[in-house]
Amino acid sequence: MLSSNIIQMLEDSKYTVAMSGIEMLHENGYSGLRDGEEAYDIEQKYGYSAEEILSSTFYATRKELFFDFYKKEILAQTEIPPGKGYLNLQKLEEYGLVQCEVSKRIFGLLERAGCTHAVNLHGSVYHNFCPHCGREYSLDYVKTSKGVPLCEKCKTPIRPGICLYGEMVDNGVMTRAAEEIRKADVLLVLGTGLHAALCYRLLPYYTGDKLILITNKEHYSDKLADVVIYGRVDDVLEKLVKEYQTKLK
Repeated sequence: MLSSNIIQMLEDSKYTVAMSGIEMLHENGYSGLRDGEEAYDIEQKYGYSAEEILSSTFYATRKELFFDFYKKEILAQTEIPPGKGYLNLQKLEEYGLVQCEVSKRIFGLLERAGCTHAVNLHGSVYHNFCPHCGREYSLDYVKTSKGVPLCEKCKTPIRPGICLYGEMVDNGVMTRAAEEIRKADVLLVLGTGLHAALCYRLLPYYTGDKLILITNKEHYSDKLADVVIYGRVDDVLEKLVKEYQTKLK
């Protein structure tokens, strides 16, 4: 019954924005490098935390170790394709029930699933460029390079097009995300808490009247949502899509 109500809200909405959080990434089999045993293993293996290595300071001063970590721990995960959570979110976009997706994740899973209106606040590992001449490079070029990947034209170390720790989110990207949130009359928050950074910075721009939260973790901030469903995001989205498809028949 609750899923039917959500579908009705999405159908009635003129503009719905989905905010894709960390839980969707974990459900898809991607690592949480800052969590528990994985964080400990990173420190044991490299002598530094993931935050330290994946920082602007490390990129500037210790590129060999930065790219060793980046290729082995970050880029290696791109072998995992988008799972049903992202694929069903794309279906909601295809059916016209979601108009835009906003995420902090850097693995391009929204676009790889077929979403066409994604805003990636922290950039994407699929965008790489030379900071000197601006020449762009593919993910595979960075992955397969020996040591530090260099620009073929000017031999400058390539820069991953992601927001590193210690850097501010690109102002243009943040402005676009804020504008999308401002346009929404329904906000679909998926796999993150309303207290988390993704929502904390953008919720002040939301002026709609239907905030739907789907999350696996309870938090006192959940009371700010109009509708809350506790469970795996991928399972809930799959159910929504199937129910909508049945309704179309």
